[in-house]
Amino acid sequence: MIERYSRECMKQIWDLRSKFQYYLDVELAVCKAYSEVGEIPEDALTRIEKNASFSIERIDEIEAQVNHDVIAFLTNVNETLGEDAKYMHMGLTSSDVIDTALALQIQSAAEIIKQDLNKVVETLKNLAIKHKDTFCIGRSHGIQAEPMTFGVKMLNWVDMFERAVERFVAVTEEVRVGQISGPVGTFSNVNPEIEELTCEYLNLKPARISTQVIQRDYHAHFMQILALIASIIEQCSVEIRHLQRTEVNEVEEGFKKGQKGSSAMPHKKNPISSENLCGLARVVRSNSIAALENIALWHERDISHSSVERVIFPDSTILIDYMLNRFNNVLECLVVKEENMFQNAHSYGGIVFSQKVLLKLIDKGLSREEAYGIVQRNAHAAFNNNGNFKENLHNDNQVILSSEEIDDCFDYSFYLKNIDKIYQRFGL
Repeated sequence: MIERYSRECMKQIWDLRSKFQYYLDVELAVCKAYSEVGEIPEDALTRIEKNASFSIERIDEIEAQVNHDVIAFLTNVNETLGEDAKYMHMGLTSSDVIDTALALQIQSAAEIIKQDLNKVVETLKNLAIKHKDTFCIGRSHGIQAEPMTFGVKMLNWVDMFERAVERFVAVTEEVRVGQISGPVGTFSNVNPEIEELTCEYLNLKPARISTQVIQRDYHAHFMQILALIASIIEQCSVEIRHLQRTEVNEVEEGFKKGQKGSSAMPHKKNPISSENLCGLARVVRSNSIAALENIALWHERDISHSSVERVIFPDSTILIDYMLNRFNNVLECLVVKEENMFQNAHSYGGIVFSQKVLLKLIDKGLSREEAYGIVQRNAHAAFNNNGNFKENLHNDNQVILSSEEIDDCFDYSFYLKNIDKIYQRFGL
């Protein structure tokens, strides 16, 4: 069996040689099951396991004649087995091999993706811990809202990715199904016990029912979860892109020595990795739509799904592996500009502290409408005229607050008093 689950083998899982090796793994597991029930002699099984092999070049030669890749594969394998070839593929149909092998490929790819996801979660937690008290501004509609910390922003990303891990683990288990049930899935020429034993050897679960193929809602669900992962990466990448804008300048992708940002403008440092990730998310989401369209097959099966899956499964798993690793690199190299975050939060004399002033005026006896009008007038005057909100309040005789009370409203620690409680929910 091919070596699996190493960091380098995501591409290998989907190459042509590996595909046929997975086919052979399934066929050998079936032979082992038949031997277990006494239908293949033990010495014949030993020879089969020793001698069974294939050649890509020979498969191509045969397929050019028979126009069927599984038959070409089997014909080539049988050429290596001599008289023992009679035991190969007994009672099976092509989809028994194809779908069960695909389940193995998905499980192998999933092991790598799970490692990638866990690495991203770990990196995000480290950022959340490091920047727990890094003061920054929260935004809604792209506009400054109220103070928060950059660590809390990272905790939100931790939460999304931890949910992604949970979903991915669950769907990986759901799709861990194989089938050895023969044409139209009625076990006409193969005993259900062979399916059970084969799947046990391959660490798969037998499909409860199959119709020559495993139903494609399994695979569509898996692809939908990949699309969710891609979309979460995109959400975080969009945030990094916004925060790196010159007018904001609160974070920056790492920029290595010798790197250049523009062929024309030497000053440029662009969020190219985050932009790349946003673009690739579109590809993964598009592939998930193709997987949904694969669900509707004619009768017990057709092969309209097959050509699609030969593209979308390698592409999406390889892309998610790449995206998670590139995103993790962005996070590890992220430049967090704490001073700029602090300065931005105090733009226009701290207009983001307006709600605290509003509530203080209400406490002093003003109606909410009266207090809102006073605070809004002073805040907009600062924003529209590049002024200072805090100074405006001090100079407005309708603001029935002492100088000390006004200053207290601009104490940002008030906004952060419950940060520890948020972190406790994450065990941090």
